[in-house]
Amino acid sequence: MGSNSSRIGDLPKNEYLKKLSGTESVSENDPFWNQLLSFSFPAPTSSTELKLLEEATISVCRSLVENNPRTGNLGALIKVFLSRTKELKLSAECQNHIFIWQTHNALFIICCLLKVFIYEMSEEELQLHFTYEEKSPGSYSSDSEDLLEELLCCLMQLITDIPLLDITYEISVEAVSTMVVFLSCQLFHKEVLRQSISHKYLMRGRCLPYTSKLVKTLLYNFIRQEKPPPPGAHVFPQQSDAGGLLYGLASGVATGLWTVFTLGGVGSKAAAAPEVSSPLANQSLLLLLILANLTDAADAPNPYRQAIVSFKNTQDSSPFPSSIPHAFQINFNSLYMALCEQQTSDQATLLLYTLLHQNSNIRTYMLARTDMENLVLPILEILYHVEERNSHHVYMALIVLLILTEDDGFNRSIHEVMLKNITWYSERVLTEISLGSLLILVVIRTIQYNMTRTRDKYLHTNCLAALANMSAQFRSLHQYAAQRIISLFSLLSKKHNKVLEQATQSLRSSLSSNDVPLPDYAQDLNVIEEVIRMMLEIINSCLTNSLHHNPNLVYALLYKRDLFEQFQTHPSFQDIMQNIDLVITFFSSRLLQAGAELSVERVLEIIKQVVALPKDRLKKFPELKFKYVEEEQPEEFFIPYVWSLVYNSAVGLYWNPQDIQLFTMDSD
Repeated sequence: MGSNSSRIGDLPKNEYLKKLSGTESVSENDPFWNQLLSFSFPAPTSSTELKLLEEATISVCRSLVENNPRTGNLGALIKVFLSRTKELKLSAECQNHIFIWQTHNALFIICCLLKVFIYEMSEEELQLHFTYEEKSPGSYSSDSEDLLEELLCCLMQLITDIPLLDITYEISVEAVSTMVVFLSCQLFHKEVLRQSISHKYLMRGRCLPYTSKLVKTLLYNFIRQEKPPPPGAHVFPQQSDAGGLLYGLASGVATGLWTVFTLGGVGSKAAAAPEVSSPLANQSLLLLLILANLTDAADAPNPYRQAIVSFKNTQDSSPFPSSIPHAFQINFNSLYMALCEQQTSDQATLLLYTLLHQNSNIRTYMLARTDMENLVLPILEILYHVEERNSHHVYMALIVLLILTEDDGFNRSIHEVMLKNITWYSERVLTEISLGSLLILVVIRTIQYNMTRTRDKYLHTNCLAALANMSAQFRSLHQYAAQRIISLFSLLSKKHNKVLEQATQSLRSSLSSNDVPLPDYAQDLNVIEEVIRMMLEIINSCLTNSLHHNPNLVYALLYKRDLFEQFQTHPSFQDIMQNIDLVITFFSSRLLQAGAELSVERVLEIIKQVVALPKDRLKKFPELKFKYVEEEQPEEFFIPYVWSLVYNSAVGLYWNPQDIQLFTMDSD
């Protein structure tokens, strides 16, 4: 590119890029490299500009693809970068701005080239391009060090070992982004890659010892949320003519290079991505999720997943079992706080799910926290704004709740946490409500939204499972939460009656006309009756285990007692209706004894004063307990999901949506 490049549009004509991609070999010791790497141009600040950069450099990249087998210039560029990284740590300590800036530029060019190479060719061909040297056409060195593996190891060292300063921030981001690009071959395959050359390098050989250190660094990058340096903060002072010239060049690299773009969702509308305040944290989290979801090798499990599922708290002094490889320790309090603060993004919720589901140390720690509202409230807000979220984010938030509700201690404690003025809950002013009652309200609202809009049985099932897990521990339910439980049952009852009526009318029509096919209302009825039974079991579980703690639920039952009459003789509900009918009858008789025209306050007072029903009068049912179980071959869901997040959320990276094979992209 060189010091003459000032605009993206000038890049295809740039003499330095032409020489790099041309037919002439350039030795790694040639002064040309210093000229090439002393470049700057107005950095892309939008998806449109990133696309322009891609289009401006594609001809150069393709020219190098064609000529590299003769020139070996790709290998020479990588060797120049590798030689510079050996002095990078010292350069950071000595504040050698020029050296770091040029090293960053070398990595930026490598990343741009790799994106095109990976799209244009197979992994086997890419591997071959790393072996070409300045020889006769198509010749390569078979006895040289594996340059591809060396570059990957170098990137891992750069991420883990270089101190994060203002002058090293951009190169740290670029190193993480380049590793993402290395693994991006998955984007161009419809099927999940189970055997990949890039996976092989990362899971064995020289890269393997860096596993735990890399995972730990990426997690800490996410935790710290370091913002990029302010404009000019890392630019060297103008101490000489050369310094003055390079000051102007470097100032364009300082800011604006890292930007968010959104180009559509996966199977549903993508939520507008929030502005990324920390590009390094964002890229690090995406790379961590990619690594965690790599498929296992035929002869070895994914070491990055092993590291993620086994790390411990820094305050845990117990030794690691010898059977656990790649183990490390991290500050759980800092990680917890970061997870609480970052739940607005899909990738942070996916990380929370991964840790809760797979790392028992983290799960135990989180469930023991006395400030769980800091984590639960952001999750509830995701579900509350279901219309604005993509379906995957909603699913992850819901599964997080389901995992939390598997713990009885959690289900008890959420009713002890009192909240005031939940501003984002707009249906009703909630001046004071328990976290447990708010959770019930939001989950019920999600069910109702799903019934009228998406009609997704999977979402229904998980919502009801979370409510069922909590039901035995319902305590002091807010009157509005109790009303919404009964209102949901009322909605289901109306839907049941409507489908039953349609089925009856359809049957009558079919008897008079043999040519009309009979719609399958039986299946619809079965689904609705399954949900109705689940709701009855949830109500029954609460009444059986904590009747005297929930006067508002008893009041709501009495107020809507007519709803339940039609189900008393229904063969699918007779057994579960026994207890509910008994409770309604018991308290109705007490109210009759108290006289007519009772106020709401008086009815509640009577309910609270009445001695609780003897437990032996209520029929015992098996405890409602549902456990989240990951589906078989979860990678078929998670790998496309992670890469859709990379596509929509990665900073400073652009892929043509028409080239993507792994998932269907919506065009801009």
